[in-house]
Amino acid sequence: MFLAGAGLPPLIQDIGYCLLLAGVLSVVFARLRVPTIAAFLAGGVIVGPIAGKLVTERASIETIAGLGLILLLFLIGLEIDLRKLLKSGRPLVLTGLLQFPLCVAFGLAVSLGLAAAGWDSFAGQYTGIYAGVVAAASSTLLVVKLFQDTGQLDTMVGRVSLGVLIFQDVWAIVVLALQPNFADPQLGRILLTFLDIIVITALAMAAARWVLPVAFHWIARLPELLLVAALGWCFGVGMLGAHLGELLGHLGVRADMTISLEMGALIAGATIAGKPFTYELMAKVSAVRDFFVTLFFVGLGMSIPAPDGLDVLLMAGAMAAICLAARLVVFLPLMYVTGMDRRQSFVASTRLAQISEFCLVIGYIGMSYGHVNDRFVAAVIFAFVITALITPALFRGADKLHDALAPLLRVLGLRDPGAAESGRHDAAGPELVMLGFHRVASSLFHEIEKTRPELVPRMLIVDFNTSLHAQLRAKGAMVKYGDFSNLETLHHLGLEDARVLLCTVPDDILKGTSNLKLAAGLRKLAPHAVIIVNALRVEDARAMYAAGADYVYLPRVETARALMPALEAALAGELAGFVADHQFHAGDPLARHEVLP
Repeated sequence: MFLAGAGLPPLIQDIGYCLLLAGVLSVVFARLRVPTIAAFLAGGVIVGPIAGKLVTERASIETIAGLGLILLLFLIGLEIDLRKLLKSGRPLVLTGLLQFPLCVAFGLAVSLGLAAAGWDSFAGQYTGIYAGVVAAASSTLLVVKLFQDTGQLDTMVGRVSLGVLIFQDVWAIVVLALQPNFADPQLGRILLTFLDIIVITALAMAAARWVLPVAFHWIARLPELLLVAALGWCFGVGMLGAHLGELLGHLGVRADMTISLEMGALIAGATIAGKPFTYELMAKVSAVRDFFVTLFFVGLGMSIPAPDGLDVLLMAGAMAAICLAARLVVFLPLMYVTGMDRRQSFVASTRLAQISEFCLVIGYIGMSYGHVNDRFVAAVIFAFVITALITPALFRGADKLHDALAPLLRVLGLRDPGAAESGRHDAAGPELVMLGFHRVASSLFHEIEKTRPELVPRMLIVDFNTSLHAQLRAKGAMVKYGDFSNLETLHHLGLEDARVLLCTVPDDILKGTSNLKLAAGLRKLAPHAVIIVNALRVEDARAMYAAGADYVYLPRVETARALMPALEAALAGELAGFVADHQFHAGDPLARHEVLP
């Protein structure tokens, strides 16, 4: 133990080893574009009993890791805004409600089949249920980050994926509530558990509405106390849930009512989600959470047993395969029948094809209850790493994979809506064709409606987001389904006679093509049309002009030019007058009612 400091307490030394390995490996894994959770797990393997055997106070590390689990669930609760779910619309609500139980049933069926075939690792009493849960939940951490990095979180696929993730978190709450009753699944005990949750939630919501706002107002000017108050709320609700039966006993009510401290933390976060002070709380708690959560995943890595042959790794591969299969067998058809088109359903399903970090938590708790053994949890961890590693590739290649599998999907009954969504045909040809309908196109359409309403019936919008088609047609525009990355598709849409062809979708959103390829292809297809595209960089704009574009606009340049008058007014102390004058002539931007809000 050459790194040991003289007289250093064993616990401090063990924490130091854990953080040292976690820090070094997270830097390396980040460079390799591997999720940092995998780095923490690997650090636990190195300091644990399998490899270095550096940690001597493992029980203390696991105790600290338990605090990390509580704070992790508290922050997950803060991100569950039930009001947003109610506004998500029929496709998302139905998918969110049905996807999780159907995936659990699918995973359970496959596990029972593998056990019947003689694979003993899947033969445990609760193994099938836990395997189903693992197959049902996707990683919020990975998916949201990838959508944010690519700027696609506000696309149809992004919004649906985020909504499904939120529903999965809600379903995970149900699993956590039912876990203590897996060993004795009596209906009365299960109903009492839900009654416990309802009582604690009602009390927490009442306090969050009438007490917390006053308390946080008192300490608003003392931000250092905000963290203390947040932790007090988290553990206060958790302790109330853990000792509810005892409190009722003092009041003369005899009832075995209790929920876990982890479940109470989740409720504590969910009951204040969406409050004005929520984001400040998340920022404060996250700093402390990261320390404890790091130790939680390092501790989880320490619990991974040494692989006894290839069985654990084979089981991990099987669970990863079950997870991927569930996306095609459950996610894809469910999204399709509830209102999304085939491409959106396939892309969303593919991008959700990974195991959730929440499943690591559920598996860890299941091991503490004796439902599953450490080898099963190890397999879940390895499966999580496998699916996390392939997620970026699946995210980038989802559209190409859809195109490659399109004939098979068509045979299976998932038809391309192109013919059904073609819209009316105008023999004279459209005046203006919008290729893609995203943020800029939505704002431009609003301006056209206001300043040139006679142009709307002469507009053709080509986009594969069928959820917008009815709304655009109701406004009077022509709409056709089409993937304009394929010039053959554009040819069949009859764009040769269009006067103006416009693409406002930037390259980082386009799928299978770019503005440069569009400019070159459209020039060959419609030699007499005016072609307008956009560029992210100046050098790209030069290439687009050379390829045949008549006008290339750079969004960052247009934004800077529009912002400069406001900046000049602000520097001159005349911003209020500028805003009033601007709203008088251009209208209040907050009062706009666009197709894409």
